[in-house]
Amino acid sequence: MAHIPTIGITLGDPNGIGPEVVAKALLGPEIRRLARFWIIAEGWDKLPLVASNQWHTMELTEDVLTTLRGTTTTLRSWQAPPSQGPRSPGPTAASGRAAVESVLKAIELAVNGEIDAIVTAPISKEAIRMAGYPWPGHTEILAEGTGTKHPVMTMVGGGLIVALVTTHVSMRDLPKRITKEKVLATIRIANEGLKRYWGIRKPRIAVCGLNPHAGEAGLFGQEEIREILPAIRKARKEGIQCTGPLPADVVYYQAHRRLYDGVVAMYHDQANIPVKMLGFESGVNVTLGLPIIRTSPDHGTAYDIAWKGVADPGSMIAAIRLAVQMAKRNG
Repeated sequence: MAHIPTIGITLGDPNGIGPEVVAKALLGPEIRRLARFWIIAEGWDKLPLVASNQWHTMELTEDVLTTLRGTTTTLRSWQAPPSQGPRSPGPTAASGRAAVESVLKAIELAVNGEIDAIVTAPISKEAIRMAGYPWPGHTEILAEGTGTKHPVMTMVGGGLIVALVTTHVSMRDLPKRITKEKVLATIRIANEGLKRYWGIRKPRIAVCGLNPHAGEAGLFGQEEIREILPAIRKARKEGIQCTGPLPADVVYYQAHRRLYDGVVAMYHDQANIPVKMLGFESGVNVTLGLPIIRTSPDHGTAYDIAWKGVADPGSMIAAIRLAVQMAKRNG
């Protein structure tokens, strides 16, 4: 009998579209058949939301969510009318606390083996900061919560799988963050992830340069020569099939034509722009390098359309499907 994974889903920022896209995704019978689901809404009972007074960590059984504390509610109760939505739209300290508490609870459950994977709805970096937490986003929370030294944000969508060497870094600080150690670690983790979770026996990985034309032999920068190329050479010695550094404006065309199985990008927009161009409504953010599985939609909290019933659940559905795939391959 095939393994049926247990997937924990956090609701993200309560003032955003997280609750709506989760509810819409799980209302589809074809999604509910894929796995067992736990809805993780730790701390939501402290929020000024009429519809959330009884939300905690819950196990989903068909159309009914039964909380671990014995409280019962229906999935459709999440789709509250706007009058029952957040009293203060946008980021708040309260919404930041609830979002982070849910993620921390999900990490605890995953590390303890009670769930096989985590799917996280969008959170707000501003709300997290307002709540007094030091982390800039999910990746950093997951890294600290699991004791992971080098988590790798990986964007999946539009036929592309792109691992990032750096994540939320200003362009001013970016060059000094590109080191041989980080590039090599990212290549290794991307290679292992492609084998383990996508079933690719010998992944072909393209490594982007940092500068235009991959530095043009040092004319436009030295990062490719000093940091990126040595990391690629070391990875090749380890048996990893990787090529580069290559100009990013060429790499994605080639990867989209299946000449490569994965791409290693140097920074946030270098990875996100092509993935969102090709798969905006179905892109997924995966964190590789963790001892647990985590996926997420590739969009944000979208405060401007929150609690209006118009949010597209496509990316959340894709994130759930990929989490199930990864959990099955991991099991």
